[in-house]
Amino acid sequence: MDLTTIRLEQYQREGLTFDVIDSGPLGGKAFVLLHGFPETNKSWREAAEILNEQGYRTFAVNQRGYSLGAQPKNRRDYRSSALVEDVNALLDIIGQPVYLMGHDWGAVVAWEVAQRYPAKIQHLITISVPHKAAFMRSMFSSNQLFKSYYFGLFQLPKVPELLFHKLSKVGRALLKDSGMTDQQLTDFQQDIVQSNRLTPALNWYRAIPFSSSKFLTQPVKVPTLFIWGKHDSAIGEKSVKLNKQYVNAPYTEIIMDATHWIPVQNAKELTEHVFATI
Repeated sequence: MDLTTIRLEQYQREGLTFDVIDSGPLGGKAFVLLHGFPETNKSWREAAEILNEQGYRTFAVNQRGYSLGAQPKNRRDYRSSALVEDVNALLDIIGQPVYLMGHDWGAVVAWEVAQRYPAKIQHLITISVPHKAAFMRSMFSSNQLFKSYYFGLFQLPKVPELLFHKLSKVGRALLKDSGMTDQQLTDFQQDIVQSNRLTPALNWYRAIPFSSSKFLTQPVKVPTLFIWGKHDSAIGEKSVKLNKQYVNAPYTEIIMDATHWIPVQNAKELTEHVFATI
């Protein structure tokens, strides 16, 4: 497939079909954009537009569970190794080292893609969520365990669905407390709840017990930019401080005056930091 002449709207892996928003100059250097929970690839819209204006081509993927053609029923099918290979399949199609940028769960996947396939990554940009080892270490030396209470809640069967379907005011309040805007809450209701993406999205949490720890402490060996918002309600400062210990390559850390939702709420500043680093 010659991507210099066509747009990529979808790609397949193991019988699953993944949706892609492919924009920008066909010959531009490639950014692969990985969204987090509970958002879709549309969360990259403004950032992608800025990247495109600067000559970069962007591939914003609806990941497993978020693409309606990639929603396996078994929660084990959402383990981290499967999520990583979904992205690796796209990297193979692109066929050149990419700038890999991930936010929230997308950052978790991006870190592991960089661990497993460093030759395919020109620069890693992770937003809000640090290296998994830094995050896990912070659980035992800070208030991170308290901040991550929802990990346990979201692994329960049916309860999270009840929270967002039947007790929508409660669920909406939890998301609003995290810093989401009214427009983001509306997008969540339309794109996740009403569009049958909620249970597959929650399966990322439910698959945590099936995810291997093989790469847990392995450092990343590609140039890395890490960006965190100091008002992030989900990720504490301790894991940010530990993060650089797990990058054996040029490392840049930016702390923004922002919440957890940097790609949507701070796209201009985010891209400025990216351009200044890569």
